[in-house]
Amino acid sequence: MTYRVYVIRNRVGKFYIGLSDDIDRRINQHNVGHSKWTRGKGPWTLIWQSEEMNLSSARKLELLLKRQKGGDGFYRMIGLPRSGS
Repeated sequence: MTYRVYVIRNRVGKFYIGLSDDIDRRINQHNVGHSKWTRGKGPWTLIWQSEEMNLSSARKLELLLKRQKGGDGFYRMIGLPRSGS
């Protein structure tokens, strides 16, 4: 089975980083309230996803992105310009 790491953002600019074997299904779960961390904070929109990879590689990439804490490294990794820059 292959996985992708994804980054979603809500209307106030908050990010959520996760991994899934079916990103469309997972984003729908975020938007209907099935996820504890994103419930009531949507709607969520996909802004970035990785290439397909195995579970171990996907977990490593997910943790690496989360460690960036939305800093410059995070924006460089996903190729998104930082707001206000």
